[in-house]
Amino acid sequence: MIPLLSIDQFLAKAAPEKTNSQEQQQFLQAASNIIADVQKDGDQAVRFYVEKFDGQAPKTFLVSEEERKAAWDQVDDQVIRALQRAADNIRDFHRKQLNNSRMMQADGDIISGQLYRPIDRVGIYVPGGTAVYPSSVLMNAIPAVLAGVGEVNMATPVKDGEALSPILAVAADIAGVSKIYRVGGVQAIAAFAYGTESIPKVDKIVGPGNAYVAAAKKLVYGDVGIDMIAGPSEVAIIADESANPVFVAADLIAQAEHDTIARAFLITTSRSLVEEVDRELVKQCEVLPRKDIANTALQEKGASVVVDTLAKAFDVANKIAPEHLEIQTQDPLSYLSKVKHAGSVFLGHYTPEALGDYFAGPNHVLPTSGTARFSSGLSVDDFVKKTTYLYYTEDALREAGDDVVKIANQEQLEGHGIAVTKRLEEK
Repeated sequence: MIPLLSIDQFLAKAAPEKTNSQEQQQFLQAASNIIADVQKDGDQAVRFYVEKFDGQAPKTFLVSEEERKAAWDQVDDQVIRALQRAADNIRDFHRKQLNNSRMMQADGDIISGQLYRPIDRVGIYVPGGTAVYPSSVLMNAIPAVLAGVGEVNMATPVKDGEALSPILAVAADIAGVSKIYRVGGVQAIAAFAYGTESIPKVDKIVGPGNAYVAAAKKLVYGDVGIDMIAGPSEVAIIADESANPVFVAADLIAQAEHDTIARAFLITTSRSLVEEVDRELVKQCEVLPRKDIANTALQEKGASVVVDTLAKAFDVANKIAPEHLEIQTQDPLSYLSKVKHAGSVFLGHYTPEALGDYFAGPNHVLPTSGTARFSSGLSVDDFVKKTTYLYYTEDALREAGDDVVKIANQEQLEGHGIAVTKRLEEK
């Protein structure tokens, strides 16, 4: 069910897939046209594209406070409690990421330090369509609110002008979202990036989306900040003979059911485990509502490999740099130091990746397609700016001035040196 490959074949299949440049160009061109229209015509263009892609446009894009309040009566109390507990965990985890402005040097003549200042306004994009994602609301909004962002706005599509999904409204309230707009797709990204009559411009856009949304985020970057350009979701599971094939199969399926292009990988020291997992995959997929999607992803995008040692298993995993890395081995904590590249790590037989998706606290917005080699998951840091500051007395400048002038002259930027010497010649 999931192909068993040699190490070379496995690494080739697990490598980030090359972008079809022609297809990518189509996404970029389509997004560019919509962005230009929104920049030119504002709400009128947004309404036009909402009607084109999502049916009837809502009377107003902004979700009213009355509608948000009414949503609480439409969501099961137990679901609300689950969301609140998840939000508490997410807050507790991200609160520890907060940094305070600090002075790094202060010896009388020289003072230097760093200021942490929150972004003024952030836009969160929450995908819609056939499913709703309250977890995406919590994961994107809570770190922003904790960072002190002044206004956290959210955009999400609705079909045929219908009301916003109540659970999204509840999640937004729990997370501290300021305003919610019923608009999705490229037009939502454009509205956030440049502002319209009814949707304010933001300073940074975060949140997942389809290929057109990703293209739009790429195009508006520079005019606004973005979190990342996400690729297909992925998991790699390192397992030894102690792993339970039922658990391993369930976790591979949990990733594969996302999308037919989701990637699920098994790296193990046990050939018999591969065989047992394969049997479990067939058994568990058979009763899965999204079995066709999961089967396609497992067979076409998934792979397993048998290695001689766990050291080799981590070598393979580090080359993949997966979004999610599960370590289902004996004494998993002892192997944490071997992880060099991964978005988030899940340790032990009773820590499924689904815990991180919804509830445990660490953020589920993570680098994909091997980008964990150089980037990190969403955090409070994504919603603050760091500004350094510096103060020198005349004596301190006199002490450093000659060195500054020498370096400036080497770079043939004599004006830089003169900015120093003019001060020292004033006496």
